[in-house]
Amino acid sequence: MKQVILVRQDLNLPKGKLAAQVAHASVSCYDKSGFFKKKAWLGSGMKKVVLKVDNLELLRKYERDAKKHKLTTSLIADAGHTVVEAGTITCLGIGPDDEQKIDLVTGELKCL
Repeated sequence: MKQVILVRQDLNLPKGKLAAQVAHASVSCYDKSGFFKKKAWLGSGMKKVVLKVDNLELLRKYERDAKKHKLTTSLIADAGHTVVEAGTITCLGIGPDDEQKIDLVTGELKCL
């Protein structure tokens, strides 16, 4: 079991802002997941991997692909109080789910 968070590189988010957005994606995806997936992920160490995507267009592509594979997704839009404008999509959470199933969608992406 694992969860991945895809982060847009074109926004050049400061480290603190990036960390907050990744946390939002992780918690949101966990919250949307079913009981058995939550339990399995918690019991297996809550593996999370943060991956890079170049821009919003690619982020949306991975969101569509994840949904086609019936993976839980959570697209994160910023509130706009600090670095980016309100509504700016910063990252995408996928999972938790079976690691091999997630890798079918995101396996070629590089770690942040």
